Amino acid sequence: MDARDTELKKELNATLQARRELGDEYESALVDSFMEKVDQRIDGAVERRMRRQIAEQQMVAARGSRSPRPTDSFGERFGFAIVSLVLAIPLSGIGAGVADLPGLLVTWVGIVGVNVVQAARTNPGLFQGWRRKTKDQDRWED
Repeated sequence: MDARDTELKKELNATLQARRELGDEYESALVDSFMEKVDQRIDGAVERRMRRQIAEQQMVAARGSRSPRPTDSFGERFGFAIVSLVLAIPLSGIGAGVADLPGLLVTWVGIVGVNVVQAARTNPGLFQGWRRKTKDQDRWED
């Protein structure tokens, strides 16, 4: 229960106490007053939500269809490549020592896979041009 709920509960208790003191003839005026406060509270909450949604829509519209630029610099990419190669040496030895040639192959497939994922993450359009449609595919998709 947050502070606004506590405040509303206090208002309700005060309204009920006033009704007991003033009697039944003021009941409708007290209820109307309390309901007006509840309506104001609801209107305020709805207004805050609408402002937040409008602000989010304006942010999306301001960005347009642009995707955020990759934040990786050349140094980060170069560092990742160096670390990958440095770690490849002991991993290759472990893979080859444990499972001979299949272990070495699995190790290098993993190393290459990690580097491909990193390259795709830093360059989102890198692999989009690999698959091209043939003329036969275009005819069938009409």
